[in-house]
Amino acid sequence: MKRGILNRYRDFLPVTANTPLITLGEGDTPLIRSLSLEKELGCGELYFKFEGCNPTGSFKDRGMVVAVAKAVENNSRSIICASTGNTSASAAAYGARFGLKTIVVIPQGKIAMGKLAQAVVYNAQIISIKGNFDQALQIVRSLTEKYPVTLVNSINPNRIEGQKTAAFEIIDELGNAPDYLFIPVGNAGNITAYWKGFVEYAQAGKASHSPKMIGFQAAGAAPIVQEKIIERPQTIATAIRIGNPASWQRAVAARDESEGIIDCVTDDEIISAYKLAATREGIFCEPASAASLAGLIKMAAKEDFSDKRIVCIFTGTGLKDPDIPAKFAKPPAELPADLATVEKALSGVIS
Repeated sequence: MKRGILNRYRDFLPVTANTPLITLGEGDTPLIRSLSLEKELGCGELYFKFEGCNPTGSFKDRGMVVAVAKAVENNSRSIICASTGNTSASAAAYGARFGLKTIVVIPQGKIAMGKLAQAVVYNAQIISIKGNFDQALQIVRSLTEKYPVTLVNSINPNRIEGQKTAAFEIIDELGNAPDYLFIPVGNAGNITAYWKGFVEYAQAGKASHSPKMIGFQAAGAAPIVQEKIIERPQTIATAIRIGNPASWQRAVAARDESEGIIDCVTDDEIISAYKLAATREGIFCEPASAASLAGLIKMAAKEDFSDKRIVCIFTGTGLKDPDIPAKFAKPPAELPADLATVEKALSGVIS
């Protein structure tokens, strides 16, 4: 039975005697060794940390359980977030589980239905604005300054505390930190959290080193790469369609302190990696997740990783964006219910 991250890593988290050790079974997600792409990309070892196996299907649950536990500890009765999807799903789930009212502000028409459906079914109060994520975040920040409602976006430090536990799990499973960590970058809280986790575990003597942090934004939503706010970010990867990341400076610090990089990949590169993860490794991740693999593919064409241990973070399940496969999939063949006809159609496949 899963203990949840508050129990498993309580010594590394802001847990007090009054913190409720709540859980929906978050954490303990699989670290999957590559069978095909490791060789093709020339990596010494390649692993995928599949955060889509968290309760609401994304890495957000790690931070949310800590944020909500601290909200409950502080007698808060409501939580609020701005979201492109995953945060709203996670906040609504944990809010429902522990009796808090959940308010979600989303950019109109910019959220995948697989994510919005979760917020709906968990009975969150959903407000859709005619604007982007960055405007939604500014609105919820202003509301929390005026009303007794807890903000649970990644600017809440408890979110970062929870999300850093994924770095702990990687080290616990591998026995040490990897050489490189490839990760998508949107609002930039996750790259911040992983770096914090790797540093803390190394300081505790549980790893001999920390990895180079290699972050990738979508080319149409790459404010850190371009060193300027993107007023109208555009990308098929909705989870990282953010033009002014809340954790911008902390992400830059993680990059620089780890001697890593933050670069960008195109939507075509993201979708190509998205397909490869599914068809070559059997992992169905959401498009934003595939930015990490797309980045590795881009770098592996120029750099030698033959003696390196690499982990790619897949931040969420592909079921978050269920309409994406339909955009490039061939429709299934429609045949009569006749054995001979079906056999003929499958010739060359089953022979």
